[in-house]
Amino acid sequence: MSGQTPAAGAGFLYPFLDGAERDSATLLADLAQSAQAKAADSATLRRTTLAAVAELLTTTAVEMSHRFASGGRLFTFGNGGSSTDATTLAALFAHPPAGAGLPAWSLTADQAILTALGNDVGFDLVFARQLIARAGAGDIAVAMSTSGNSADLTAALREARQRGMYTVGFAGYDGGAFAHSPDVDACFVVRSQSVHRIQETQALLGYELWSAVHEHSRQLSAEGSKVR
Repeated sequence: MSGQTPAAGAGFLYPFLDGAERDSATLLADLAQSAQAKAADSATLRRTTLAAVAELLTTTAVEMSHRFASGGRLFTFGNGGSSTDATTLAALFAHPPAGAGLPAWSLTADQAILTALGNDVGFDLVFARQLIARAGAGDIAVAMSTSGNSADLTAALREARQRGMYTVGFAGYDGGAFAHSPDVDACFVVRSQSVHRIQETQALLGYELWSAVHEHSRQLSAEGSKVR
């Protein structure tokens, strides 16, 4: 913004910055301390969240692995920063660092589809309409959000549930609408007021979910080989 100092622009992230400060050593020390505090907060939140959702993580992974084994597919979606997290999660399942890939797609990845649906039917339906066209019973829907309240996500989860899909929600704060929705089979809530910390923790949860699904899928495959 015109006339705005760099310190003012970053004030919401680093409130200790003062545009009149000329002591670079003090500024660097404050920045280092702030970064260390944020890293410590993030580590604590990730640790406590993983402990809180450990049982849910296991049951969700088991259900997802059975659906994958039966030919199910994963569809992920989200808005803003959560859209990139959803795309990253889909890529992790489809192109994992180890083991075989599983069928997974991000519904935020094709800008032509998003803009066409947003223009033709309204933004609230950009994900629900894609599920109508592509998904069905036995598939999996994962909605990623910090608030858990976005209308396009709740509409997609409602459509997914009606189609017999297994529905998973990632949310922050108190879980928002996701936490109490009958359309969400499993809701992972990161209880924080910071969007940054929420998304950092959700990224880890996504990885842990993939890891658990990968392990259960490997076990199912091994059991199937024994039966044959």
